[in-house]
Amino acid sequence: MTALILALIAGAVIGLALGGLGGGGSVLAVPALIYLLHFTPAEATTAGLVIVMLTSVTALTAHARDGNVAWRTGLLFATAGIVPAMLAGAASGHLPDTMLTGAFAVIAALAALRMLRPARTEPPGEVNPGKAGAAGAGLGLITGFLGVGGGFLAVPALVSVLGLSMRRAVGTSLSVITINSLAALGARAGTGMHLDWAVIAPFTAAAILGAWDGKRLSRRIKGRTLQRIFAYVLLAVAAFMLVDVLL
Repeated sequence: MTALILALIAGAVIGLALGGLGGGGSVLAVPALIYLLHFTPAEATTAGLVIVMLTSVTALTAHARDGNVAWRTGLLFATAGIVPAMLAGAASGHLPDTMLTGAFAVIAALAALRMLRPARTEPPGEVNPGKAGAAGAGLGLITGFLGVGGGFLAVPALVSVLGLSMRRAVGTSLSVITINSLAALGARAGTGMHLDWAVIAPFTAAAILGAWDGKRLSRRIKGRTLQRIFAYVLLAVAAFMLVDVLL
């Protein structure tokens, strides 16, 4: 019963982040699965991909309904990350748990610091295929390796590299997350890893409901305020994980 309650609470928080910010939920999903629900790092990164992919599809539907998804741009960005996501996903299962946890903590800390920096926007212009491909490939690597959707990196990249407005970047990032997560899961299929679906199912259900609430919340509270709150929480989680690895 305790595990079920923790899964529901954690899922709701992650859904809020994905629905309201277009990313960031997965960088909390993996630590929650490890420290609250006692998954191994390898199990947590795989389960995190399942949770984030299904939740992103739900949030994507809401943003698409409002016309805030640049489908062609998202497909271009995501396509460059498919192969890196699959290769990294296949390799991650052969790495020590401490290495996965430490790498995850570093990425989470960098993401939090990036969120706390003043937002920069550039006027839309011609998309540089080289920059778009490099950004998409890098995002795919992180998705496959660490089991995160990468929305916390996709949103700023879509704004600064591809010139999308913040609102459209949030919606478009969800399409990128969905594609990258699916590719990384495909690479991990058939590995024989056991996943506790009695925990993953309610976790995902709560995240999906939270995503709808996050979408509504984003209309009432300034996105920058939500982003700063989330960044501070993420920074605390990253610090805790680093201390745990080092000690």
